[in-house]
Amino acid sequence: MPDSIRNLFRRLAPAVDFCSLRTVEECSEQLMVRQDVLQPLTTRIDRGAMVTVVHRGGYGYAATSDLSGAGLKDALDRARRWAEASAGRSVVDYSRIVMPTPQGRYAGPGVQGDDALSRRDLIDLLMRESQACRIDGRIVDWHASLWRVTTSQRYLTADGADAAQEFRFVVPNLQVTAHDGADTQTRSLGGQYNGYCRQGGLEILEHARFNGAGRRVAEQALELLAAPNCPSDTMDLLLMPEQMMLQIHESIGHPLELDRILGDERNFAGTSFVTLDMFGHYRYGSALLNVTYDPERTEQYASYRWDDEGSIAERACLICNGILERPLGGVVSQARAGLQGVANARACSWNRPPIDRMANLNIEPGTSSLDDMVRSVERGVLMDTNVSWSIDDSRNKFQFGCEFGRLIENGELKGVVKNPNYRGTSATFWRALKAVGDLSTFSVMGTPFCGKGEPSQVVRVGHASPACLFGDVDVFGGE
Repeated sequence: MPDSIRNLFRRLAPAVDFCSLRTVEECSEQLMVRQDVLQPLTTRIDRGAMVTVVHRGGYGYAATSDLSGAGLKDALDRARRWAEASAGRSVVDYSRIVMPTPQGRYAGPGVQGDDALSRRDLIDLLMRESQACRIDGRIVDWHASLWRVTTSQRYLTADGADAAQEFRFVVPNLQVTAHDGADTQTRSLGGQYNGYCRQGGLEILEHARFNGAGRRVAEQALELLAAPNCPSDTMDLLLMPEQMMLQIHESIGHPLELDRILGDERNFAGTSFVTLDMFGHYRYGSALLNVTYDPERTEQYASYRWDDEGSIAERACLICNGILERPLGGVVSQARAGLQGVANARACSWNRPPIDRMANLNIEPGTSSLDDMVRSVERGVLMDTNVSWSIDDSRNKFQFGCEFGRLIENGELKGVVKNPNYRGTSATFWRALKAVGDLSTFSVMGTPFCGKGEPSQVVRVGHASPACLFGDVDVFGGE
């Protein structure tokens, strides 16, 4: 956003305890080829601002897509009226919270770069991978896609803060469905949550192994058609990073969101089994479990320098050697709870207020190779890539299904199995962690589709993880 916005805002800002302006401009393009037919190109430009006012203990905000003087003044007036109306009626005296005053500029990877491939080149690539899926008459549906987004944000306060950030996101995807008789199986590149998403340029296609994915994924879909169902029993479970992404997301990320723990989400997405008195001593997992909030891994999907309340983003350990140490809570939630959190107050766009959200939530690598973990298993299943999930409203009891499985017997990988599922509870599942993969098993994943809040917000989240081995898990098949 131009400096004229800064000057306009500071001229119009009312005489209140605190006032901020957050502008967002986002441009996106989506390319898709489905069944060898180019789909209509989708482009989108979204631009607007959110103003926040704190006055006499009250808190108010208002959004506008009209960035003229009249539009900003109207939004500021509305925000001030809400602050005045909520004064003395809020759960916290907002005037007592010292809000950050960030200064500086940040550009994520790829922002200044130019892609070697043109749009025409990218369409040709998608078409080649789509055509490569057509290897058998039992392949009944398939598509290849690419989603590119550039975002510019600026955070200003009436008392002098000025922080600007730019980001570039790339999300490739490919999915193949095979059908035979009464059975239908789908295999994908990164799952239904578009897991191979990162910040940067088209080098992300190499990370996702997109070239050659069409035939490879189609062959795996056919392999699943011919495979037996996953057996049902209590056994070891080896989860690959594409599935660890969802396991982290649902049974660590959401339970640790501080506003959820404080009860803010109970109407929409439930609460959390985690309570405020657990921090500092509760054993969340085995001593092998180390979970970090890490916005400093620049290529990861949710890396940034400042959150949407202006707090500086720094790496922090949330679960250290299995012990719960810190929640996912921004500056306002930290003041409410009396706990130290992290810089993760985030909004999905200019027309939503920031709330406590996951950002980059990662499991740190361990020391076990994939071969070591397989050799340690007498009987178990390797599972990869989420296809279904269910979790209760306290983020505790869960059931997840995967696209792909392989049996492990007497320390060796055996045949493929289809419809692999497992269930457990967050409060005990992580304590059954037996081994954590080393860097050779580690992958940076993420999802564009984390939903939360009223009104709803869908944000980008990053999850990096090695493969992980769990003991005595309730595994079951699709029969």
